[in-house]
Amino acid sequence: MDTKISILFYGRKAKTTKDNLLPIYLRVTLQGRRLELSTHRYVSPDRWSVEAGKMKGSSAEARSVNAYLDTLRAKAYGHHRELLEEGRPVTVEAFKEKWMGVEEKPVMLLEVFRMHNEQMSQLVGKDYAPGTMERYATSLQHTGDFIRWKYGLEDMDVRKLSYGFITDYEFWFKTVRNCAHNTTMKYLANFKKVIHLCLKNGWLERDPFLGYKMSKREVVRECLTEAELQRMAEKEFVTDRLGQVRDVFLFSCYTGLAYVDVQQLKRSEIGEGMDGQRWVFTRRQKTETLSRIPLLPVAQAIVDRYQNHPQCLYQDRVLPVLSNQKMNAYLKEIADVCGIRKTLTFHIARHTFATTVTLSNGVPIETVSRMLGHTNIKTTQHYAKILDKKVGEDMQKLRERLKL
Repeated sequence: MDTKISILFYGRKAKTTKDNLLPIYLRVTLQGRRLELSTHRYVSPDRWSVEAGKMKGSSAEARSVNAYLDTLRAKAYGHHRELLEEGRPVTVEAFKEKWMGVEEKPVMLLEVFRMHNEQMSQLVGKDYAPGTMERYATSLQHTGDFIRWKYGLEDMDVRKLSYGFITDYEFWFKTVRNCAHNTTMKYLANFKKVIHLCLKNGWLERDPFLGYKMSKREVVRECLTEAELQRMAEKEFVTDRLGQVRDVFLFSCYTGLAYVDVQQLKRSEIGEGMDGQRWVFTRRQKTETLSRIPLLPVAQAIVDRYQNHPQCLYQDRVLPVLSNQKMNAYLKEIADVCGIRKTLTFHIARHTFATTVTLSNGVPIETVSRMLGHTNIKTTQHYAKILDKKVGEDMQKLRERLKL
C-alpha cells in the first residue's frame, strides 16, 4: 500500500474575490486521491509564485504568509507521520479527521476481550461449556497482567499490536508464569480468537500472528493396560463411594465418553442398535458431534448395576457421577489401592478406550475415531497410540504370511 504524501499550495482562480484577491489552498494527495483545504489567506495574483507555491518577495506580508504556509506544511507532514506510527490506513479520510481534529476513538484490546467474554458467557450451556468460559476468563486476566508487565499500561490500542507483542507474550508465559509449551499455545490460541475478532471488524489492519507458528509438542499420553484394568475391576473397596467412582471410570474406559458426556448421559440415550445390541446414542458436549458406541459387556454390566440407584432415578441419568474434581481426587486413591503408579485422572479413561480397549484389539482407527466423536482422524491419533504388543502381533502375522 502506497503511504507517500504530496503537499502543494496553489492559488484557486475560480474563487477569486471581488477585490481580485486569490485564495490560497492546500492540496494533499494520498493514494492518488486529493484533499483540498483552504488556508484562509489571500494574495494578489501578481504576487503569487505558481512554481514556488508561495508569495513572491521579502515584504513583511510575504514573510508572514510564507511562514504560515510552512506551519501548515509541517502540520500536514506531522499528521501523516502520526497515521503511520499509529498503524492506521493512510487515507484521505483518516488525514482529514486528523486535520479537522476529529479523532477516532481507539479500540482498546482488553475492552474487546471483555466484550468477547461477556457475549460468550450468555451462550454458556448453548454453544459453550462452563469450562471454556473459565479458560477465556483466565486468558483475559493473563493478557492484562502481561500488558502491565511489558508496557506499564492498564490497556492498549489494538493498532499497537505487532508480531513482537506475540513473541513477547509467549516469552512471558514461559518465564514469568512458568507455563509449559503446550499450555502457552492454548492461551495464545484463546488470544488469537480475539485478534480475529478485531480483524473482522476492521479495527486491526494486519494480523500480528502472521508468520507465527503455533505448533504443539507431542505429549506421551498415559493409558491403562489390560492388566491394570483387570486389577481395578476385580478390586474390592472398603467404601461404596470408591467402588462407585471406579465403576464410572471403567464405564468411560469401555465407551470412550468424556467426563461431561458420562455425567449427562440419559437413560433414553441407550437403545438398540442395528445389530440388535445395546448402543449409546449421544452428542458430545464439546463438539456437538454424534457418538454411536456399541456397549461392551463390561459397560453394560455397570449400567445394569446402577439401574435402581436413587440418584440415577431422580436425575434420569445412567450413572451417579460426582464432580470432576472429586472424581479425580478419588481416582488417585483408587490408583494407590490398586498399585497403579500412573497419575490417574478421568480423562485417561478416554485414552484407554482408544488405545488399550479398541486399537490394540484390532479395531480400525477409523472406527475408533467415529466412536470418539472426532471430526478429524488426526485428533484420534493423539488419543490412540499403537502399543508394542500390537506391533509385535502384526509383525508375527506378517512373518507367517512370508513363510507361505
